[in-house]
Amino acid sequence: QNSASPLMEQLIFFHDHTLLILTMITILVGYLMITLFFNKLTNRFLLEGQTIELIWTILPAITLVFIALPSLRLLYLLDEIDNPSITLKSIGHQWYWSYEYSDFLNVEFDSYMIPTNELNLDSFRLLDVDNRTVLPMNTQIRVLVTAADVLHSWTVPALGVKIDATPGRLNQTNFFINRPGLFFGQCSEICGA
Repeated sequence: QNSASPLMEQLIFFHDHTLLILTMITILVGYLMITLFFNKLTNRFLLEGQTIELIWTILPAITLVFIALPSLRLLYLLDEIDNPSITLKSIGHQWYWSYEYSDFLNVEFDSYMIPTNELNLDSFRLLDVDNRTVLPMNTQIRVLVTAADVLHSWTVPALGVKIDATPGRLNQTNFFINRPGLFFGQCSEICGA
């Protein structure tokens, strides 16, 4: 699914930025390896090269800084909770999720995946559920995540959200949906492992 939140757009941009750096490194190292492999010149008296050693120490450090700075900026953006308008509590169970809206009316419901033999023609196999969670657009949303039995991981990839659900612990995250749509979430780990 395409990005549906500003945070996911930033994550995609960071991925592309890092991939460009890694591609340039791969091309440079490949070129150097091919050049050295087909080079007939040898120098038996070359014992040290302080200049080249300095270069291949400083260049990777600078490269890591170009990856680390955007990564740290994004890490703090993902953790920032900015005055949410609505709170959703998500409780992981083995084979289903429970949701609670407690801001206005106290609404609780379970959300089970629809078995393959009960799917309609327009449903999505292994993604569609019987009770969908509905959230507003252009609003800061806070999600409280916990588990009732074993470890889970609540994920909505289009929103750039992934958070662990641990029994006895309440984790929180937030996101901002900037376009309407149907976004699929799932448990992104082998639950209990």
